[in-house]
Amino acid sequence: MRIGKITVGPLDEWALKPGSVTSWHPTAESAEKARQAPISAVPVSYMQGQHLRNYCERTDAGLNFSRQIIASCEVAGHCDIAAMDHAVNAYLRRHDTFRSWFERADDGGFTRRALPDPDDIEFVPVDHGALSIDEILAHVVAIPSPLEWGCFTFGIIQNEDNFTFFAAMDHVHGDATLIGTTMLEANGMYSALSGTGTALTLPEAGSFDEFCITERERNAELTVDTPEVRAWIEFAENNNGGFPEFPLPLGNPQEATRSDMTTEFLLDPAQTERFDAACGSAGARFVGGLFACLAQVEHELTGTLTYYGLTPRDSRNATDNFMTQGWFTGLIPVTVPIGAASFGEAAWSAQESFDSNLNMAKVPYYRVLELAPWLKWPQPNFPVSNFFHGGAAPLNAVLAAADMGLANNIGIYPDGRFSYQLTIYIFRYGEGTAMAIMHPDNPVARKSVARYLAAMRSVAALVADSGNWGRVA
Repeated sequence: MRIGKITVGPLDEWALKPGSVTSWHPTAESAEKARQAPISAVPVSYMQGQHLRNYCERTDAGLNFSRQIIASCEVAGHCDIAAMDHAVNAYLRRHDTFRSWFERADDGGFTRRALPDPDDIEFVPVDHGALSIDEILAHVVAIPSPLEWGCFTFGIIQNEDNFTFFAAMDHVHGDATLIGTTMLEANGMYSALSGTGTALTLPEAGSFDEFCITERERNAELTVDTPEVRAWIEFAENNNGGFPEFPLPLGNPQEATRSDMTTEFLLDPAQTERFDAACGSAGARFVGGLFACLAQVEHELTGTLTYYGLTPRDSRNATDNFMTQGWFTGLIPVTVPIGAASFGEAAWSAQESFDSNLNMAKVPYYRVLELAPWLKWPQPNFPVSNFFHGGAAPLNAVLAAADMGLANNIGIYPDGRFSYQLTIYIFRYGEGTAMAIMHPDNPVARKSVARYLAAMRSVAALVADSGNWGRVA
């Protein structure tokens, strides 16, 4: 799926050509220093902890688990390997998350080990020669596990008159801002060095370590009587003690499978503007209207009278960590009474729920599970809805990188493994509004997702065209 000048889609939509591949990997000395790195006083963040647990449990069961973020772009000419080498190492040393790796503790949790000196990070280019497209894809996803240091790599695929730059990173070290930070920093540094021979001057990076410490200190003070904790408990208890489920069947998550992505164009530019106006008339913003439509679709499909949803929120809140590499994302619960509600009523309720729960992103559900152990760990295929606006972070940083001419054909891809959560993306950008769902790659899920997307398209179009909805499923 094209979003302006970028591509968001499954790995097989990555438009590659066979070429000569060079990728960056740690030296033996650097890897040994990391292996012997001391246990860090910096706690594992809650999002990192759940990722590591899910990875281990799926792996122990002989099942795969989607864990990578892959970003790519095209650059004209032949790669200056020396300049790229400097750019890659400067980027890795700049962000403290790359000094860490994780190991299982005896109590079932995880501990962090960390290199004390960023200069101990030393990645070097490895020439793999000419590779086919299938060999390139296999190489990109073959990074170490999150229980090893160096579960991130960078590389180039050299063609006749241009090269493709890629970054492949385990999610334990990053969220969606990976794309912006990589394009604007690593590739920006390369552009400066290869063009002028002078390194790009950057401000000090923020610290993901500090975020992890602050998160634990803040959450240590919570009790079951804390309002946000009570809200999470109520939300979970209204969903059979856990997270909401997708309203249609998706197949057996305990069977080994890959993931796929299905897309649907919801609204053209004129419809998008009319939809936005309908949201405003209801006292809501675009995001509130989208949640109202998601609620209506679920009501049409299942007859539910209340919709429960989840959406991520970036916890970066200061200029010093806006471009900091790390996993800053938290989840927000959204509740929408739907039943016989009009669009205006549902949009207003959705917006109120979204706005009033923004701070709950700083109270991880996984911390609530420690305080309320009767609740359930999220089960596979729980839906999480992501909304991206072309004028807001993180999508605007990616689009800016393209508009600034730092790179062409920017792409964002998962690794094709089974995604533990069912990830829903909705993008509002210049060409309108589009929706994509990353789902299990099986016939049951494909049929259900196609039905769901068709219903969402019909509901959204009805709102854009008439300000309300009718039955669509």
